[in-house]
Amino acid sequence: MSIQSNTTICLKRIIILIIILFCQIKIHAQEKVGNFSPTKVNFTSSNLPVIVINTGGNEIVDENRINAEMGIIFNGPNNRNYLSDVFNDYDGNIAIELRGSSSMAYPKKQYRFETIDSIGENLNVSLCGLPKENDWILNGPYNDKTLIRNYLAYGLSNKLGRYASRSVFCELILNNEYQGLYILLETVKRDKNRINISELTENDTLGDDLTGGYIVKIDKMDGENIDFWYSQYGTPYQYHYPKPDDITELQKNYIQNYFFDFEEMMFSNTSNYDEFIDVDSFVDHFIINEFCKNVDAYRLSSYLYKDKDSKNSKLIAGPIWDFNLTFGDAWNEEDLYRSDGWQVNYSYVYPYDGFRVPFWWNKLFEHDKFEEKISLRWYSLRETTLSYDGLFATIDSLVSFIEEARIRNFEKWNGVITSNTYEEEIVILKGWIGRRITWIEENLPRITKIEENINIVKNEFELSQNYPNPFNPTTIINYSLKKEGFTTLKVYDILGSEITTLVNENKFAGSYTIEFDGSNLSNGVYFYTINSGNFHQTKKMILLK
Repeated sequence: MSIQSNTTICLKRIIILIIILFCQIKIHAQEKVGNFSPTKVNFTSSNLPVIVINTGGNEIVDENRINAEMGIIFNGPNNRNYLSDVFNDYDGNIAIELRGSSSMAYPKKQYRFETIDSIGENLNVSLCGLPKENDWILNGPYNDKTLIRNYLAYGLSNKLGRYASRSVFCELILNNEYQGLYILLETVKRDKNRINISELTENDTLGDDLTGGYIVKIDKMDGENIDFWYSQYGTPYQYHYPKPDDITELQKNYIQNYFFDFEEMMFSNTSNYDEFIDVDSFVDHFIINEFCKNVDAYRLSSYLYKDKDSKNSKLIAGPIWDFNLTFGDAWNEEDLYRSDGWQVNYSYVYPYDGFRVPFWWNKLFEHDKFEEKISLRWYSLRETTLSYDGLFATIDSLVSFIEEARIRNFEKWNGVITSNTYEEEIVILKGWIGRRITWIEENLPRITKIEENINIVKNEFELSQNYPNPFNPTTIINYSLKKEGFTTLKVYDILGSEITTLVNENKFAGSYTIEFDGSNLSNGVYFYTINSGNFHQTKKMILLK
């Protein structure tokens, strides 16, 4: 049999596998919707921007955009927006379609739209304070019962200095019917305010002009204007920018050869990986995906981009995208709220899944130098962006900000299956974050030179407030020791009776994290006390089931 015939058969098998997997995902999505019965919501004003779309009675469909009218009421931060107000942020035409794949099964839909002028041409505008553009997303959180996972992850990425879609909470009215809480998002696009790389035109075919900019995507093969190539090691790379309709054969050859050389090097000799990639961006991409435990990490909704050699000759990882199945939420029941495991090893755990993690991510993670960089960056971020205080303050702020819209949203979409209240969902989210951080720090190498470089050892003894607090049923306790010594950490009830001993051994100077499980205890106030040398401190915590 010829090589061409073998290739054709392999491609057919891959396509069939993808179709089967897609159908399974759709079925799973439908199973998670539950019994849906939308209700009418009395909606007159909001603390969030209000977006009003009118399609003239036409149905919004997938892939084929229809023309519609859109108005936005946004009176600025901290001001109320009334339906009776004039459209003061945008009042004009759009072309709109459905978006998503598995989310298509949800009754609350996702939308992609372009702002256009009176003759249908792209119109760059600023919406709700975001930089001017014409491509936008209306993301409607449905399965995510906290409503904040995407928003939270994108915000963390931007705090890391890695661009992710800037986001605005809003409320949507479609054809005079309230649709609930949405997030207005920027699309992944080459633009001075988004992915800021060089424009690549059909005339850029020689020398430095040919070397950038390119945006490459690893994702499902659905949507419009899709074209891709398989690398020699089986990874499907899509042309995201320039689009398949615009990219030339010379440009295709260039970016394919770049990835060919990169993968050949990673397969045979990983020691030269820093000649091809912007290492810091790959480290940050790894950390944000692993911290959030992104179900699709590296293998779906994954982007890479490259500028001209004269500006930056290295491949950059990102931006992150589609982080709704994160922070403990997952498709597979056995993965729900699991805080252990590296997502980079997903294809080892699920070898039958056709969407695979590119082999070179595993090779990178196995490389001592790359692993050391991850550790250095991780413990540095734990003092700032990924500190418990910072993370939980951000979550509390978001919860407060969307409170009234959230209540209306769940009144509208009452088919979301959950046995928990919203407040309990937030407690669960915080508890999961604590457990995830603990697991990462138990499994991420803590090399001596790394500890010296990032000053892991504190200058003082410290017993931190547990988090979350109140908790149900688990909580995290942090403590730091200035010097080595025999250490005990015990929990007492309100009468002073000892409940359990969490630590009872000699400890080196450093910072420690431990989880306390109150599953077998009654609601109430408890105290935890640390003793180490002359250091003694007690703090109060509340168990609330």
